[in-house]
Amino acid sequence: MGLTEQIARYREGSGDPASLVGEFRRTALLVPLTTADGDEDASPPGDAAGGLMAAVSGGIRWLYAFTEEEALVRFAQARGEGGRDWPYLAMLGARLMDAVVPESDGPTGVAVNVADGDGAMLFPPVAGIVPDAFAVDLRQDADNDRGAVA
Repeated sequence: MGLTEQIARYREGSGDPASLVGEFRRTALLVPLTTADGDEDASPPGDAAGGLMAAVSGGIRWLYAFTEEEALVRFAQARGEGGRDWPYLAMLGARLMDAVVPESDGPTGVAVNVADGDGAMLFPPVAGIVPDAFAVDLRQDADNDRGAVA
């Protein structure tokens, strides 16, 4: 079963979270790159063109990723930018989480197929999805432990 099927099952209430994350990690995703003409939802200010395209919401940087070119095209069309070239990298979800997230500046998750409504899924920066050192839920627990009085 592919990632889009896992997402559908999870959203219907019959999917298994561990299976969904496992399939995400095994899936080759298309990750659009920022361009020199400036993407409004691009990497943080100061990042060069050619970085991974992302949006910031709720203090979390969400990297865009797509399961197929058609999903990327729907995203481009939803933004009113279907007529331009959309350079992208293909990389495993595991590489996004294990190599890209640790290099990001601040909490970072992945938004998959964001233009697909019920077919979209967010993979937030929490334990079990990103490396523990970058999981916001574990970081809060660690901060609370340091402030505790024995």
